Amino acid sequence: MLHGWGQTQEMFRHQTRGPAPARRVITLDFRGHGLSDKPRHGYRIARLAADVLDLVDDLGLDRFDALGWSMGASVWWSFFDQYGTGRVRRFVAVDQPAAVAAVPWMSAEEQRQSGAIFDVAGLVALGADLAGPDGDRVRHDFVRGMFSGEPDPDLWSFVAEQIRSTPAYAGVPLLFDHCAQDWRDVLPRIDVPTLVIGCDGSHVHPRSQRFVAERIPGARLHVFPTSVANSHFPFLENPSAFNGVLGEFLDEEAGAAVDSNNRV
Repeated sequence: MLHGWGQTQEMFRHQTRGPAPARRVITLDFRGHGLSDKPRHGYRIARLAADVLDLVDDLGLDRFDALGWSMGASVWWSFFDQYGTGRVRRFVAVDQPAAVAAVPWMSAEEQRQSGAIFDVAGLVALGADLAGPDGDRVRHDFVRGMFSGEPDPDLWSFVAEQIRSTPAYAGVPLLFDHCAQDWRDVLPRIDVPTLVIGCDGSHVHPRSQRFVAERIPGARLHVFPTSVANSHFPFLENPSAFNGVLGEFLDEEAGAAVDSNNRV
């Protein structure tokens, strides 16, 4: 399970402690995040994907299920693009647009469908502000904008604490690289059972999640209504609902694989 920009593996605290003890759940803090080292190099999505490959190699994982939330989904897309999907059984993408930056060579309709959040000037300005003297406040406001309405105070306090672990020299270039990527050409090449999860209350428009699901062959789509979760963080906001959807997908796909093997 891969976390998003500026966050930590603790985002998945409700998944690593449950829903099904029989499952082995593996998380990590990306370089520059959480408890991981914070070197002065490597803050690119492709480097994070290589770090994940190093981890699964070190753990000896020949086959595994992969979940990515926000930037974590982009890291998996980079992983698939570079290394293929041969070791992945099932994939879950949570609330990540296929392209974050509205670059000038995309039509207005392409920008809308792919879920572009920034134009290029806005992305550059955000990076400058994050690197500036008021960067802590800018980061706080940026992440706070990922919630609709007033979040639970304890939940927001937890998220606000986690985002403090990433220094600007790591977070700013990584955010720029992350937002500059366009993964639309990778989606049709994902050839494993896939679940795409969105949320009506997120700053990521559910339309973009429908676009992702339509481009991945055979993918399923689940969008949480605002009555269930009202932010970019459904796994924190309503862990029982999130875990239920995730567990159902994994169980159904596992059953389908067994049926297929029996038929053979």
